[in-house]
Amino acid sequence: MNDMQLLQCINEHGKSVYAFCRQLTQNKQEAEELYQDTFLKAVELKGKMDWEKNPGSYLISIALRIWKNKKRKYAWRKRIAGMEEYIEEAAGMEAARQEASTEEIFFQRELQRQVREAVAKLDDKYRIPVYLYYSQQFSTEQIGGILKLPQGTVKSRLHKARKLLRKELEVVLDEK
Repeated sequence: MNDMQLLQCINEHGKSVYAFCRQLTQNKQEAEELYQDTFLKAVELKGKMDWEKNPGSYLISIALRIWKNKKRKYAWRKRIAGMEEYIEEAAGMEAARQEASTEEIFFQRELQRQVREAVAKLDDKYRIPVYLYYSQQFSTEQIGGILKLPQGTVKSRLHKARKLLRKELEVVLDEK
C-alpha cells in the first residue's frame, strides 16, 4: 500500500472511525487521540494490511485494540497510583427536523439522550457490538471478525444487549 491509498482510505473511512472512537471513549479529546493513534498504527501496518478486503472494519479493529490496551493500562495505573478518573458527559445532539415542533424536538432529544446513557451503562462486551451494529452498520459476521468472536456469540450479545436496554428504557418506551 502506498501513501495515496492510505490517504484515500482515510477519506473514505475516517468519519466512521472517528464516530466509533467517539462512542467508545465518550470524550472528544480521548476520541481524537484514539483516532490519531489508529491511523498512526495503520501507517505502521500499511505493508501488512490487505486493503482489498474491508479496510473500514480493519481500522475499527485497530481502534478497538488500542482502546482496550489503554483502558487496561489505565486500570493498572489506577490500582497502583490511585489516579482519579475524568469523565466528560457525552455531548452533541443531532439537529432535529425543521418541520417538527419545539415540543417534539425536546422529547426526541430527551429520548436520544436516555438511549445513549442506557447504552453507555452497558458492559463493554455488549456495548461495543451494539455500537458496531447500529452506528457503523457492520454485519454480525464483520463484528465477529473485528472482535475475534464467533458470529453466534455476536448475535447472542446483541440479543442480550437489546433485552437489557428494553428493561432499562421500559418506562420511557411505555410512555410512547
